[in-house]
Amino acid sequence: MVVCGDYNICHEEIDIHNPKMKNVSGFLPEERQWLGEFIDSGLIDSFRYLHPELQQYSWWSYRANSRANNKGWRLDYAMVTAPLQEKIKRAVILSEAKHSDHCPILLELE
Repeated sequence: MVVCGDYNICHEEIDIHNPKMKNVSGFLPEERQWLGEFIDSGLIDSFRYLHPELQQYSWWSYRANSRANNKGWRLDYAMVTAPLQEKIKRAVILSEAKHSDHCPILLELE
């Protein structure tokens, strides 16, 4: 199973440009805990699986020129169930696509 979408939550500190924003919706401890438990229920964050240390974002506020300054959040995920883990070929964030405050993400399975 593949579950893709805008979760509106940054899971880890690497997923947000300013991890000190712990009291902001989308990065609240209870939201992050929920997402962690969701992943622990048998899902793989495909982007983080292939890119464990890459700090890249899929959303930027329209305020304060956030996108141009790369002050973003990774809110969009392509989760796969464990049986698909070894079939993950590519998981990328297409940050050059500028159609809204989010950019597309791409998951390619073998």
